[in-house]
Amino acid sequence: MFNPIEIPFGATMLFNVVDLKEGVTVEDVEILLGEMCNVVKNNYGDDNGGFIGGQVYRNAGFISEEGSVGSDDSHKNKRVKQNMGDIVIVTYWKSFEQHEKSHADKLFKEKFSQLAAYCDDTYEVGYEMLWQGVPEEH
Repeated sequence: MFNPIEIPFGATMLFNVVDLKEGVTVEDVEILLGEMCNVVKNNYGDDNGGFIGGQVYRNAGFISEEGSVGSDDSHKNKRVKQNMGDIVIVTYWKSFEQHEKSHADKLFKEKFSQLAAYCDDTYEVGYEMLWQGVPEEH
């Protein structure tokens, strides 16, 4: 469950931002998140399903001044914090089409709709891998 994952070059990454309703905490949805992730891992992880691996992150609230640029620095932190969400779910797939097929499946939709009931908003953006690397050993 907490093993490292290896992402093959060319994988598709989906970045799902989850904005919880006011008064709802990450702890309130932890079990639902775990159940939803297990549905994906256990049902869509073969060649036909296309799921490679995933990660769930809690918003820690810090923003890198060194890694952030823009013309409107006075509002940058406020704007970023408003768009960060409370949780992000990062998943890796062999293809975007396989991701969409899995998420249209009744089994997944049931779990996701339970999580969505606690959310003001969720949105998922797909990315195609351009580069990956690890430090060279010396």
